[in-house]
Amino acid sequence: MELRIAGLVNESIVDGPGLRYAVFTQGCPHGCEGCHNPQTHSFEGGSLADTDDIFKDILKDPLLDGVTFSGGEPFCQCAPLADLARKIHSKGGMNVISYTGYTFEYLISHADEKNGFMQLLENCDYIIDGRFELDKRSLELKFRGSGNQRFIDVKRSLESKKAVALTDEEIDRI
Repeated sequence: MELRIAGLVNESIVDGPGLRYAVFTQGCPHGCEGCHNPQTHSFEGGSLADTDDIFKDILKDPLLDGVTFSGGEPFCQCAPLADLARKIHSKGGMNVISYTGYTFEYLISHADEKNGFMQLLENCDYIIDGRFELDKRSLELKFRGSGNQRFIDVKRSLESKKAVALTDEEIDRI
């Protein structure tokens, strides 16, 4: 499937726990003040990539702990990212994390067949949710930029029908 990306990082230690492959999507509707990746905001920028090619690239590195979808806003391209996440899980051993400016509650309440929010959520192990808020910025948070953002266990959250945020200690065990 075709995906509009801003870039790919083969080995990252800042986009989630462990050694990760990071997919930076192109296009974001949020426009958060102080965004770390403002070059990803335009929906016309970046380049097109095929999820099969990205998956083949991921498989080249046996040391990866997981894959992170960042952006831009990954939930603006749910279908190709859900496809990629399914492929990653089919090989076993790696988790999938997605950043999103939307909250877990928003994604659940607005999910429909057209936007594919649930399709992507169900194929992610974890999400870091919430818009970046400059006045809540902190360099002490694990893999989050501002204090309003949560590191959420998606499977547990879907089962309990409410967001289950992980503690720093739980994040360390991923």
